[in-house]
Amino acid sequence: MQDTEHMLIYDENTHETDARYKALHVTRSYLMNTYVFKKIGNQEIKADIYFAEQTKDEQKRPAVIFIHGGGLIMGHRKAILPEHIQAFHDGGFHFVSINYRLAPETKLPEILDDIRDAWAWLHDKADSLGINRDRMAILGHSAGAYLTLLSGYQLNPRPAAVVSMAGYCKLTSESFTAPAPYYVREYASVDESEARKTIGQHMISESGPNDSMQRYLGRGLFYLFCRQKGIWLYEVTGHDPDDRAWFAKYEPIQNVSASYPPTMLLHGEPDTDIPFEQSLLMQQELARYGVTHKFLRDPNWGHTFLYMPNDESVDEAFRQIVSFLQQHV
Repeated sequence: MQDTEHMLIYDENTHETDARYKALHVTRSYLMNTYVFKKIGNQEIKADIYFAEQTKDEQKRPAVIFIHGGGLIMGHRKAILPEHIQAFHDGGFHFVSINYRLAPETKLPEILDDIRDAWAWLHDKADSLGINRDRMAILGHSAGAYLTLLSGYQLNPRPAAVVSMAGYCKLTSESFTAPAPYYVREYASVDESEARKTIGQHMISESGPNDSMQRYLGRGLFYLFCRQKGIWLYEVTGHDPDDRAWFAKYEPIQNVSASYPPTMLLHGEPDTDIPFEQSLLMQQELARYGVTHKFLRDPNWGHTFLYMPNDESVDEAFRQIVSFLQQHV
């Protein structure tokens, strides 16, 4: 299933793409097609593929699959800046951005199923899409980076490489099981009834134009409520955080081995949403098992650093990401 769409304008103030903004025709030398890679009832789960320009005698290119963030509660596949897509194209990669079902209506095991199904779909369709199925990497931000780190041992075959931007590897840390001091200190207490009005009973695979993680509106308000009360982990999994045996298979920190894919970690030291220590722990575990990895840290990056337009440190970070993938994919 396929239909052609255009790239949406990116709101540089809120760091979000938004259906309220007018569509831009893509004038660069690549095509973006939207595909439905999975359908559950009436719910279509979609992937956008931004095709890099290929020469006539070129058969297949490697690909980077992007998984958006949003606390597993909100977000959509449009949450990427056009210049970053172009950076991957310039490096020789097709770029794929996927949706997945969102919590709390859908829980973590089923969200992971969507990542597996997107991966299987890409492998199945690779030849017709001009993608080299043996040269596919996964990149994600925040919750998408967590799902990316999960993919390093949950997918079969494993990705050729993974890139985590402001991600996390240990769900059962106090950061996610207790009220978050930053959100308690910096924001007014959210009323539970108001927070729960923003979610529904039916599964969704992308949040809407009135949802904002930066302004804590819509589903973003529910996320803020969960972090203030220390119930985020329960809401996205349906399991008590004390059930450590259940969580073991969903914690990348517990599942690193010598066969884990080459990994790049990026994290801002002052990140107020996902503690920098989460990436530091993952880096230490990768080193312990001798996994090829690179850790890029910055004293000035906030949690949404990748959405800072025209920032040289971010541009350089993406150049290093592309270089790392060119070496290992």
